[in-house]
Amino acid sequence: MAFSVLVVDDNRLMRNMVARAVCLSGLAISAVLEAGDGAQALAALRSQWVDLVLLDINMPVMDGEEFLRQLRADTALSATLVVVVSTESSQPRIARLKAMGAGFIHKPFRPEALVAAVNELMASKAGAMP
Repeated sequence: MAFSVLVVDDNRLMRNMVARAVCLSGLAISAVLEAGDGAQALAALRSQWVDLVLLDINMPVMDGEEFLRQLRADTALSATLVVVVSTESSQPRIARLKAMGAGFIHKPFRPEALVAAVNELMASKAGAMP
């Protein structure tokens, strides 16, 4: 399966670094798209197919946690795989994100950690299907 990936981060340099790590991860990538905040990300998801969102948390306009809430509330988008890629260290916040079905890896990260997080999400989704 080839993944269309959306990298969401307010820092252009970080988006480029995450996009590069995705390309080095060994995952089959068909396209890498970018958004600078949660609102731009939702707009991108509503206009084109995306399999995987790599999401920062602390962003202006709409932060990652609010983006994830709105994504999960949208029936057309709610099944989208999301891996949070953040420096966030608050365990309660990380637990909330995971409770909304997101994977989590800390910045900086190795491409292998990204692959493991994606594989874990895919396995949990496959296990949840009837």
